[in-house]
Amino acid sequence: MQANQMTGLELLQAMARGELPGPSIAKTMPMSLVSAQEGSVVFHASANETHLNPLGGVHGGFAATVLDSVTGSAIHTMLEPGVGYATIDLSVKMLRPVPKHQQLIAEGKLVNLSTSLGVSEGTLKDPQGKLLATATATCMILRP
Repeated sequence: MQANQMTGLELLQAMARGELPGPSIAKTMPMSLVSAQEGSVVFHASANETHLNPLGGVHGGFAATVLDSVTGSAIHTMLEPGVGYATIDLSVKMLRPVPKHQQLIAEGKLVNLSTSLGVSEGTLKDPQGKLLATATATCMILRP
């Protein structure tokens, strides 16, 4: 089955199983889809030296990008074949510095889905479960 004939959930589950390649952003911001279920996803992500700000810490854009990915993917799990989405609002709260070279856990959960909008929330945690950043997102649903 071709990707454009799969539901969002089928597509993401195929990526998690390694049957389909992940998006190219996952090379720039090292992250991988671990699991996808209706309305929720889990990713692993790890920052490295290519993600640093001028002070040597992990740039906030790393957490924002990972959180944009999980919040959008949580919405994507509920979409029919051929239906897309685009983030129109992302609100990120940075709570702790993001460490380098640690496998982080990012989770996205659907809050609400209507015909034209999806709302979701996401978290980014360290291996010990400490909350590093949170986000809420609103996505426009793109129907053919």
